Amino acid sequence: MKELVEVIAKSLVDHPEEVTVTEEDKGRTYVLKLRVADGDMGKVIGKQGRIAKAIRSVVKAAASKTDKKVVVDIVDNE
Repeated sequence: MKELVEVIAKSLVDHPEEVTVTEEDKGRTYVLKLRVADGDMGKVIGKQGRIAKAIRSVVKAAASKTDKKVVVDIVDNE
């Protein structure tokens, strides 16, 4: 799942070298945290969150083969 999110995000942004995805295993749930450059945040979220929702839908469909829930969080660089 991590690779899937990376490929999608890198194809959307202007600075693909700054895309990082970290994953946390919390029992029956995987949490994927996506970080992009500050200027690319809007491209990953999209108008009214449409692109972020689409990314989550694709990941959810890919995860349906497993018995784990996958959550995609888009986080700010800190």
